[in-house]
Amino acid sequence: MINYILRIDHLTKDFGSGNARVRAVDDVSLMVSQGELVLIMGPSGSGKTTLLSMCGGLLRPTTGNIFLEQVQITGLDEKQLPTIRAQKVGFIFQAFNLLDALTVEENILLPASLVKGNGIHARDRARELISNLGLEPRIHAKPQTLSGGEKQRVAIA
Repeated sequence: MINYILRIDHLTKDFGSGNARVRAVDDVSLMVSQGELVLIMGPSGSGKTTLLSMCGGLLRPTTGNIFLEQVQITGLDEKQLPTIRAQKVGFIFQAFNLLDALTVEENILLPASLVKGNGIHARDRARELISNLGLEPRIHAKPQTLSGGEKQRVAIA
């Protein structure tokens, strides 16, 4: 048996219905192994964001299945998905989605605060990420004072 971190089986996503129906993702299958790098490329409107949103449990597919580390996330209910997203999936949105009222460090700590039992080492890990990403001089800065590159690094952390 092949160990995979992500398996997508015949995934389809439709938006709308009837004559207004749009097929954003059409019968996609994919298997990604640990350590493998996969790039998803295509023109604007080709379904890349829709596909990734389904893989992260943010959208439900119309048909097909998604397995994340052997867990069928398409079979989970809405109450189970936040735990999977918090522990197994990371998103860096185009707009970064940082909270303006929080500092760099607080924005990095926020996702960790949502995972049960993660608080003990979260601050140490946040400081390590801040150092590794060259953000130490900006640790107490608010997002509105950061450059685009700094915002992106905070989102990555």
